[in-house]
Amino acid sequence: MSVTDKIAARLPKIVADRADRGPVVAAVRLHGVITPSPSPMARNTINLQNVESALTRAFDHDRLVAVALLVNSPGGAPTQSALVAERIRELAAKKRVPVLAFCEDVAASGGYWLACAADEIYAHGTSLVGSIGVVSAGFGLNGLLERHGVERRVYTAGEHKVRLDPFRPEKPEDVEWLRGLHEELHGQFVDWVRERRGSKLSDSVDLFSGEVWTGAKAAELGLVDGVGTLRGVVAKRYPDADVTVAEPRRPLLARLGLAGSATRSGDFLLDGLAALEERARWSRFGL
Repeated sequence: MSVTDKIAARLPKIVADRADRGPVVAAVRLHGVITPSPSPMARNTINLQNVESALTRAFDHDRLVAVALLVNSPGGAPTQSALVAERIRELAAKKRVPVLAFCEDVAASGGYWLACAADEIYAHGTSLVGSIGVVSAGFGLNGLLERHGVERRVYTAGEHKVRLDPFRPEKPEDVEWLRGLHEELHGQFVDWVRERRGSKLSDSVDLFSGEVWTGAKAAELGLVDGVGTLRGVVAKRYPDADVTVAEPRRPLLARLGLAGSATRSGDFLLDGLAALEERARWSRFGL
């Protein structure tokens, strides 16, 4: 029998096998700090660039009945949070499939922003959910330079070009400007949550104070639709469905198992500070 004849003989079985395969729920992991420029020391980060391929693969599945977002993030950059959430909504509208979010250890701040891109949100009873607020943090290094006799020279056109420079003493007017920026961003965050959650939100407490709740309490307050896990919810909603998981791209050093190593000695300090900042975001939630 020729190769062509063998393929022709197997074709009916291949077609039948494909017809027998059931629907699929495609899950995308959104794990890590949300940042536009991950440090080489970071193991998992979220931004539009590194999740785009995973989202596209998930929404392009030929037997798709729903997409699940597995969110485990303490937050981070507001713009990247918004860009990823908007991309999810674009794909959901194009493919006309529901999106379910599952909060794991923490879906706080930008992590909750991502969860709100879903049509329904679920959390484990012990998950930490919320933190609808805005925060920024940095380091004041001007004393360090003085201690080591280093003079930093910066030349600008525009009096506000170097606001909050970490190598210069903090100015009250710069802090006031930052607070105004925070208020504006906070307002956009609140608008997004109200748009996505609507009348589900409880008015018994201030949900926009930056407070964090357990998944069980978040369900009472309308921040999530219920307590549940990916497998449990899918088993009830789509009992015949297979679950596939799409992993976002990770930084090269993380893929090589070298996360935690600075690429150049000159970058060690900055990479170390970035790693400390990432660690601080998680430690706020006891993780």
